[in-house]
Amino acid sequence: MNDWVHLDTGLVPGGGKSLALMQRGQEFSIVVGTIELMNSTRGTSEEALASLTCARLAGRPAPRVLIGGLGMGFTLRAALRGLGPDARIVVAELVPSVTAWARGPLAPVFDGCLDDRRVELREADVNRLIQSEAGGWDAILLDVDNGPEGLMRRGNDRLYDEWGLKRAEWALKPGGTLAVWSGTPDRKFKARLQRRGFAVEEIRMPASGSSGPRHVIWLATRSETAASNFAAV
Repeated sequence: MNDWVHLDTGLVPGGGKSLALMQRGQEFSIVVGTIELMNSTRGTSEEALASLTCARLAGRPAPRVLIGGLGMGFTLRAALRGLGPDARIVVAELVPSVTAWARGPLAPVFDGCLDDRRVELREADVNRLIQSEAGGWDAILLDVDNGPEGLMRRGNDRLYDEWGLKRAEWALKPGGTLAVWSGTPDRKFKARLQRRGFAVEEIRMPASGSSGPRHVIWLATRSETAASNFAAV
């Protein structure tokens, strides 16, 4: 078997740890230290994050979807398959190197999905986009860091704490969905979602097909009638 080759290193803004892009034959991996964050051959749960959410958007006219985290594009590609021609998808990616890799060495993995007219890729902190518009999104999908118990950057915790969930509720349309991917279970995070008033479904599934570590997806639905008094700052 071929050895892994280090292709590039990406620095995380805000003093976070660095990412390494690795290649072995036709397989790619993004790692931090000795921990693999994603692999081009294993994306079942990341695809499910989008496909399960898109099923909930059926019947919504011109849905607007915000994806936090580009990664290797598994969630984006699944969203494109699950949404109609009138949808708009905004992808927020904080790390410049990840966006560069998507159009560079990972271009075969992305297979042109960034050129779909429904897609807008922004090099930005998804937290800022969430704060920018009240009731603007039919769905917000978060695959940032490794989930609520992150590895990369302390600032990512703001997405998953009490205030982060309040911001997400404020940014969602009534009945909208906050979908969150995590590498591990997290009872405290699920409890925070429920305290915020979301109707929560928790799904556990293998990372790839029927094998590999079990990842977690939370589908949290905002009430049709709940009002949020959060003011963006």
